[in-house]
Amino acid sequence: MGMGGNIGVSAGEDGVFMIDDQFSPLTPKIKAAIKAISDKPIRFVLNTHWHYDHTGGNENLGGEGVVIVAHDNVRERMSKDGFIEAFNKKIPASAHIALPVITFNDRVTFHLNNQEIEVVHRSNAHTDGDSIVIFKSANVVHMGDTFFNGLYPFIDASSKGSVKGMIDTANHVLALVDYRAKIIPGHGPLGDKRALIKYREMLVTVRDRMQKLIDQGKTIEEIIALKPNADFDVTWGKDFLKPDAFLRTLHAAMSDD
Repeated sequence: MGMGGNIGVSAGEDGVFMIDDQFSPLTPKIKAAIKAISDKPIRFVLNTHWHYDHTGGNENLGGEGVVIVAHDNVRERMSKDGFIEAFNKKIPASAHIALPVITFNDRVTFHLNNQEIEVVHRSNAHTDGDSIVIFKSANVVHMGDTFFNGLYPFIDASSKGSVKGMIDTANHVLALVDYRAKIIPGHGPLGDKRALIKYREMLVTVRDRMQKLIDQGKTIEEIIALKPNADFDVTWGKDFLKPDAFLRTLHAAMSDD
């Protein structure tokens, strides 16, 4: 855990497989932390999606010969100037060395460190390029930003994210794991099946409340004034996305749905 998205690492005889790499200035600290786990080289970085708090170290690691892997849409979005509408933020195109050199459409499997590591694309959830990473024998899943543990999630409608896709992805993982599984969120503390169930139930409830208000013809400003999720706000709205900001992103994502 650090300033960006949570990093996952598989370390063993075959080398280091890394999930996401946070921000560029943090690369030396991240490498030092990995060195404390393994003296083997970092061989692969898997980007769970294109956002800069998960791909910021790509340029440094790519320059050292680490193979960067991601969904097709991640490379496409990183290759050109982008815009995150919810934050009114322009994102410049990434340097060529930072781009994924291996991309996939649906899924890809790594056979490393006595693990079968399955990477599965989940369409239109947090973005249009999300991947979840399943360590089958270790009973671990890294969900990237399709799972914010204990926090209201950011759903990037400007990158074709959707509430339906977020809920569908939670359901997909819940069907895969048992109660002993460790589930790594994109943000927030290490989770498990119980935490993911709570998250899924929260998403379903706030979606249904928002849909009812949309059906009544309420504007987003009227919805914010009503505070429809006041019972959730104290728990889920205390960190990254405050309650009003979450309502805006939820509304935008549902409008696109």
